[in-house]
Amino acid sequence: MGTSSAFGGQNGGTPLVPSWLDDGGAPSAAPNGAPPDGGPPNDPPHDVPAPDTPPERPPIPLIADPTRFSAARNNFSRFAGSGGDDRRSLGRALSHYVGSSSGGARNAAARMGSARGAGSRLVGFLSDAIARGATEALRALNLGALAGRPIEEIFLGLSDYVCPDGGSIDEGIAREAFIETITDLAGAGVTDLDGLTADQMQTVFELFATNAIEARLCNDIGLKAIILPSNSREAASVQTQLKDFIRRGVADALTTARSTVAALTPDRVLQFVGRVYEQAFEILQIMGDTEAEGE
Repeated sequence: MGTSSAFGGQNGGTPLVPSWLDDGGAPSAAPNGAPPDGGPPNDPPHDVPAPDTPPERPPIPLIADPTRFSAARNNFSRFAGSGGDDRRSLGRALSHYVGSSSGGARNAAARMGSARGAGSRLVGFLSDAIARGATEALRALNLGALAGRPIEEIFLGLSDYVCPDGGSIDEGIAREAFIETITDLAGAGVTDLDGLTADQMQTVFELFATNAIEARLCNDIGLKAIILPSNSREAASVQTQLKDFIRRGVADALTTARSTVAALTPDRVLQFVGRVYEQAFEILQIMGDTEAEGE
Protein backbone atom coordinates (compact mmCIF):
# COMPACT_ATOMS: atom_id res chain seq x y z
CA MET A 1 0.00 0.00 0.00
CA GLY A 2 2.84 2.37 -0.78
CA THR A 3 0.64 4.70 -2.78
CA SER A 4 -2.03 5.02 -0.16
CA SER A 5 0.29 6.63 2.36
CA ALA A 6 0.56 9.71 0.18
CA PHE A 7 -3.11 10.64 0.37
CA GLY A 8 -5.44 11.35 3.25
CA GLY A 9 -8.61 9.95 1.73
CA GLN A 10 -11.59 11.29 -0.18
CA ASN A 11 -13.83 14.02 1.08
CA GLY A 12 -17.24 12.44 1.54
CA GLY A 13 -18.86 15.08 -0.67
CA THR A 14 -16.72 14.26 -3.69
CA PRO A 15 -18.91 13.12 -6.62
CA LEU A 16 -18.81 9.40 -7.42
CA VAL A 17 -17.22 10.17 -10.79
CA PRO A 18 -15.79 13.73 -10.79
CA SER A 19 -16.28 15.72 -14.00
CA TRP A 20 -12.52 16.12 -14.46
CA LEU A 21 -11.88 12.38 -14.35
CA ASP A 22 -11.36 11.27 -17.96
CA ASP A 23 -8.75 9.72 -20.20
CA GLY A 24 -7.70 12.91 -21.95
CA GLY A 25 -9.18 11.79 -25.25
CA ALA A 26 -9.97 14.25 -28.02
CA PRO A 27 -13.54 14.65 -29.28
CA SER A 28 -14.49 12.51 -32.24
CA ALA A 29 -14.52 14.04 -35.70
CA ALA A 30 -17.93 14.76 -37.19
CA PRO A 31 -19.07 12.30 -39.88
CA ASN A 32 -18.93 13.09 -43.61
CA GLY A 33 -16.70 16.09 -43.10
CA ALA A 34 -19.44 18.05 -41.33
CA PRO A 35 -18.22 20.86 -39.08
CA PRO A 36 -18.61 20.45 -35.32
CA ASP A 37 -21.70 22.70 -35.19
CA GLY A 38 -23.61 20.43 -37.55
CA GLY A 39 -23.70 22.92 -40.46
CA PRO A 40 -23.26 21.92 -44.11
CA PRO A 41 -19.79 20.79 -45.28
CA ASN A 42 -17.48 23.52 -46.65
CA ASP A 43 -19.91 26.25 -45.56
CA PRO A 44 -18.19 29.64 -46.08
CA PRO A 45 -17.39 31.68 -42.96
CA HIS A 46 -20.02 34.13 -41.79
CA ASP A 47 -19.26 37.76 -41.05
CA VAL A 48 -22.28 38.08 -38.82
CA PRO A 49 -21.11 38.09 -35.19
CA ALA A 50 -22.29 35.18 -33.07
CA PRO A 51 -25.02 35.91 -30.55
CA ASP A 52 -23.74 36.94 -27.18
CA THR A 53 -24.68 33.75 -25.38
CA PRO A 54 -22.62 32.14 -22.64
CA PRO A 55 -20.85 28.89 -23.56
CA GLU A 56 -22.42 25.68 -22.40
CA ARG A 57 -20.91 24.22 -19.30
CA PRO A 58 -20.77 20.55 -18.41
CA PRO A 59 -23.39 19.54 -15.86
CA ILE A 60 -22.23 19.60 -12.28
CA PRO A 61 -22.07 16.01 -10.99
CA LEU A 62 -24.45 15.17 -8.18
CA ILE A 63 -22.86 15.23 -4.76
CA ALA A 64 -22.53 11.69 -3.46
CA ASP A 65 -23.57 10.47 -0.02
CA PRO A 66 -20.89 11.81 2.36
CA THR A 67 -21.01 8.58 4.39
CA ARG A 68 -20.70 6.21 1.44
CA PHE A 69 -17.20 4.98 2.41
CA SER A 70 -18.11 4.36 6.08
CA ALA A 71 -19.03 0.67 5.76
CA ALA A 72 -15.93 -0.15 3.70
CA ARG A 73 -13.71 1.86 6.07
CA ASN A 74 -15.13 0.31 9.23
CA ASN A 75 -14.85 -3.25 7.92
CA PHE A 76 -11.32 -2.72 6.69
CA SER A 77 -10.41 -1.26 10.09
CA ARG A 78 -11.71 -4.44 11.74
CA PHE A 79 -9.71 -6.57 9.29
CA ALA A 80 -6.55 -4.53 9.91
CA GLY A 81 -7.10 -4.50 13.66
CA SER A 82 -7.26 -8.30 13.63
CA GLY A 83 -3.79 -8.45 12.14
CA GLY A 84 -5.25 -9.98 8.98
CA ASP A 85 -7.15 -12.81 10.70
CA ASP A 86 -10.67 -11.43 10.15
CA ARG A 87 -11.08 -12.32 6.47
CA ARG A 88 -14.85 -11.85 6.61
CA SER A 89 -14.34 -8.17 7.35
CA LEU A 90 -11.93 -7.90 4.42
CA GLY A 91 -14.59 -9.45 2.18
CA ARG A 92 -17.27 -7.07 3.46
CA ALA A 93 -14.94 -4.08 3.00
CA LEU A 94 -14.30 -4.86 -0.66
CA SER A 95 -17.92 -5.77 -1.38
CA HIS A 96 -19.16 -2.51 0.18
CA TYR A 97 -16.49 -0.52 -1.63
CA VAL A 98 -17.56 -1.72 -5.08
CA GLY A 99 -21.29 -1.97 -4.41
CA SER A 100 -22.47 0.82 -2.11
CA SER A 101 -19.46 3.16 -2.01
CA SER A 102 -18.74 3.27 -5.75
CA GLY A 103 -22.20 2.50 -7.07
CA GLY A 104 -21.23 -0.71 -8.85
CA ALA A 105 -18.38 -2.08 -10.92
CA ARG A 106 -18.92 0.29 -13.87
CA ASN A 107 -18.68 3.39 -11.67
CA ALA A 108 -15.71 1.94 -9.82
CA ALA A 109 -13.93 1.42 -13.15
CA ALA A 110 -14.86 4.94 -14.27
CA ARG A 111 -13.11 6.31 -11.18
CA MET A 112 -9.87 4.80 -12.50
CA GLY A 113 -9.61 7.62 -15.05
CA SER A 114 -5.86 8.31 -15.18
CA ALA A 115 -5.06 4.67 -14.44
CA ARG A 116 -7.13 3.63 -17.48
CA GLY A 117 -5.22 6.04 -19.70
CA ALA A 118 -1.86 4.99 -18.23
CA GLY A 119 -2.75 1.31 -18.57
CA SER A 120 -3.68 1.74 -22.21
CA ARG A 121 -0.40 3.52 -22.99
CA LEU A 122 1.54 0.81 -21.15
CA VAL A 123 -0.23 -2.03 -22.99
CA GLY A 124 0.13 -0.19 -26.31
CA PHE A 125 3.88 0.21 -25.85
CA LEU A 126 4.39 -3.40 -24.75
CA SER A 127 2.34 -4.66 -27.70
CA ASP A 128 4.54 -2.63 -30.03
CA ALA A 129 7.69 -3.98 -28.36
CA ILE A 130 6.49 -7.55 -28.96
CA ALA A 131 5.47 -6.86 -32.57
CA ARG A 132 8.43 -4.76 -33.76
CA GLY A 133 11.06 -5.20 -31.09
CA ALA A 134 11.97 -3.07 -28.09
CA THR A 135 14.38 -0.84 -30.03
CA GLU A 136 11.80 0.24 -32.61
CA ALA A 137 9.11 0.72 -29.97
CA LEU A 138 11.43 2.99 -27.98
CA ARG A 139 12.48 4.94 -31.07
CA ALA A 140 8.83 5.65 -31.83
CA LEU A 141 8.71 7.51 -28.49
CA ASN A 142 12.07 9.25 -29.03
CA LEU A 143 13.56 7.04 -26.34
CA GLY A 144 15.94 5.08 -28.54
CA ALA A 145 18.85 5.80 -26.19
CA LEU A 146 17.26 3.43 -23.67
CA ALA A 147 17.49 0.42 -26.01
CA GLY A 148 19.53 -2.36 -24.44
CA ARG A 149 19.39 -0.87 -20.96
CA PRO A 150 18.09 -2.86 -17.93
CA ILE A 151 14.30 -3.15 -17.97
CA GLU A 152 13.88 -1.14 -14.75
CA GLU A 153 15.83 1.73 -16.29
CA ILE A 154 13.73 1.55 -19.46
CA PHE A 155 10.49 1.65 -17.49
CA LEU A 156 11.70 4.63 -15.46
CA GLY A 157 12.41 6.37 -18.77
CA LEU A 158 8.85 5.54 -19.87
CA SER A 159 7.29 7.12 -16.77
CA ASP A 160 6.51 10.49 -18.34
CA TYR A 161 4.94 8.80 -21.37
CA VAL A 162 2.85 6.25 -19.47
CA CYS A 163 1.89 8.63 -16.64
CA PRO A 164 2.23 12.29 -17.64
CA ASP A 165 2.95 14.34 -14.56
CA GLY A 166 -0.01 16.26 -13.19
CA GLY A 167 -1.30 17.76 -10.02
CA SER A 168 -4.46 15.75 -9.38
CA ILE A 169 -4.69 12.92 -6.87
CA ASP A 170 -5.92 10.66 -9.68
CA GLU A 171 -2.80 11.31 -11.75
CA GLY A 172 -0.63 10.80 -8.67
CA ILE A 173 -2.23 7.42 -8.02
CA ALA A 174 -1.53 6.25 -11.58
CA ARG A 175 2.08 7.44 -11.47
CA GLU A 176 2.82 5.88 -8.09
CA ALA A 177 1.19 2.61 -9.21
CA PHE A 178 3.52 2.55 -12.21
CA ILE A 179 6.59 3.17 -10.02
CA GLU A 180 5.51 0.30 -7.75
CA THR A 181 5.09 -1.87 -10.83
CA ILE A 182 8.71 -1.22 -11.79
CA THR A 183 9.84 -2.55 -8.39
CA ASP A 184 7.68 -5.65 -8.95
CA LEU A 185 9.15 -6.59 -12.35
CA ALA A 186 12.09 -8.70 -11.18
CA GLY A 187 9.96 -10.66 -8.70
CA ALA A 188 7.50 -11.42 -11.50
CA GLY A 189 10.29 -12.75 -13.73
CA VAL A 190 10.06 -9.89 -16.27
CA THR A 191 13.70 -8.96 -16.82
CA ASP A 192 14.23 -8.51 -20.59
CA LEU A 193 12.17 -6.19 -22.77
CA ASP A 194 13.79 -7.55 -25.94
CA GLY A 195 12.48 -11.03 -25.22
CA LEU A 196 9.10 -9.96 -23.86
CA THR A 197 6.29 -12.48 -24.43
CA ALA A 198 2.52 -11.95 -24.55
CA ASP A 199 2.17 -13.69 -21.18
CA GLN A 200 4.74 -11.36 -19.64
CA MET A 201 2.94 -8.34 -21.11
CA GLN A 202 -0.21 -9.55 -19.37
CA THR A 203 1.75 -9.96 -16.13
CA VAL A 204 3.06 -6.38 -16.31
CA PHE A 205 -0.43 -4.97 -16.84
CA GLU A 206 -1.77 -7.22 -14.08
CA LEU A 207 0.80 -5.74 -11.68
CA PHE A 208 -0.02 -2.17 -12.71
CA ALA A 209 -3.80 -2.62 -12.48
CA THR A 210 -3.46 -4.29 -9.07
CA ASN A 211 -1.32 -1.44 -7.73
CA ALA A 212 -3.69 1.17 -9.18
CA ILE A 213 -6.86 -0.41 -7.73
CA GLU A 214 -5.21 -0.87 -4.34
CA ALA A 215 -4.11 2.77 -4.32
CA ARG A 216 -7.54 4.01 -5.44
CA LEU A 217 -9.28 1.98 -2.72
CA CYS A 218 -6.92 3.06 0.06
CA ASN A 219 -7.17 6.70 -1.00
CA ASP A 220 -10.98 6.53 -1.06
CA ILE A 221 -11.48 4.90 2.30
CA GLY A 222 -8.72 6.99 3.88
CA LEU A 223 -5.69 5.11 5.14
CA LYS A 224 -5.18 7.65 7.92
CA ALA A 225 -8.58 6.72 9.34
CA ILE A 226 -7.75 3.01 9.42
CA ILE A 227 -6.25 1.45 12.52
CA LEU A 228 -3.35 -0.72 11.41
CA PRO A 229 -1.71 -3.24 13.74
CA SER A 230 1.17 -1.89 15.81
CA ASN A 231 3.05 -5.13 15.14
CA SER A 232 5.02 -4.68 11.91
CA ARG A 233 4.63 -8.34 10.96
CA GLU A 234 0.84 -8.16 11.28
CA ALA A 235 0.76 -4.87 9.33
CA ALA A 236 2.75 -6.50 6.53
CA SER A 237 0.30 -9.41 6.52
CA VAL A 238 -2.66 -7.01 6.18
CA GLN A 239 -1.04 -5.25 3.22
CA THR A 240 -0.03 -8.50 1.53
CA GLN A 241 -3.50 -10.03 1.90
CA LEU A 242 -5.18 -6.94 0.44
CA LYS A 243 -2.84 -6.87 -2.55
CA ASP A 244 -3.19 -10.61 -3.15
CA PHE A 245 -6.99 -10.36 -2.97
CA ILE A 246 -7.04 -7.56 -5.55
CA ARG A 247 -4.54 -9.29 -7.82
CA ARG A 248 -6.69 -12.44 -7.89
CA GLY A 249 -9.58 -10.35 -9.16
CA VAL A 250 -7.44 -8.65 -11.82
CA ALA A 251 -5.90 -11.97 -12.89
CA ASP A 252 -9.34 -13.55 -13.31
CA ALA A 253 -10.51 -10.56 -15.36
CA LEU A 254 -7.47 -10.84 -17.62
CA THR A 255 -8.00 -14.59 -18.02
CA THR A 256 -11.45 -13.95 -19.48
CA ALA A 257 -9.93 -11.37 -21.82
CA ARG A 258 -7.01 -13.52 -23.01
CA SER A 259 -8.48 -14.04 -26.48
CA THR A 260 -8.98 -10.27 -26.81
CA VAL A 261 -5.32 -9.60 -26.02
CA ALA A 262 -4.21 -11.69 -28.98
CA ALA A 263 -6.27 -9.56 -31.40
CA LEU A 264 -5.63 -6.21 -29.72
CA THR A 265 -5.29 -3.22 -32.07
CA PRO A 266 -4.15 0.30 -31.07
CA ASP A 267 -7.63 1.79 -31.35
CA ARG A 268 -9.08 -0.87 -29.05
CA VAL A 269 -6.52 -0.72 -26.25
CA LEU A 270 -8.36 1.85 -24.11
CA GLN A 271 -11.64 -0.05 -24.43
CA PHE A 272 -9.85 -3.29 -23.48
CA VAL A 273 -8.24 -1.71 -20.42
CA GLY A 274 -11.50 -0.16 -19.25
CA ARG A 275 -13.31 -3.46 -19.62
CA VAL A 276 -10.63 -5.29 -17.62
CA TYR A 277 -11.01 -2.80 -14.77
CA GLU A 278 -14.79 -3.20 -14.81
CA GLN A 279 -14.59 -7.00 -14.82
CA ALA A 280 -11.98 -6.90 -12.04
CA PHE A 281 -14.31 -4.87 -9.83
CA GLU A 282 -17.21 -7.22 -10.62
CA ILE A 283 -15.07 -10.18 -9.59
CA LEU A 284 -13.81 -8.41 -6.46
CA GLN A 285 -17.38 -7.80 -5.31
CA ILE A 286 -18.26 -11.46 -5.86
CA MET A 287 -15.08 -12.59 -4.08
CA GLY A 288 -15.82 -10.18 -1.25
CA ASP A 289 -19.35 -11.51 -0.80
CA THR A 290 -18.03 -15.08 -0.78
CA GLU A 291 -15.35 -14.23 1.78
CA ALA A 292 -17.87 -12.40 3.97
CA GLU A 293 -20.12 -15.48 4.07
CA GLY A 294 -17.28 -17.84 4.99
CA GLU A 295 -16.86 -19.38 8.41
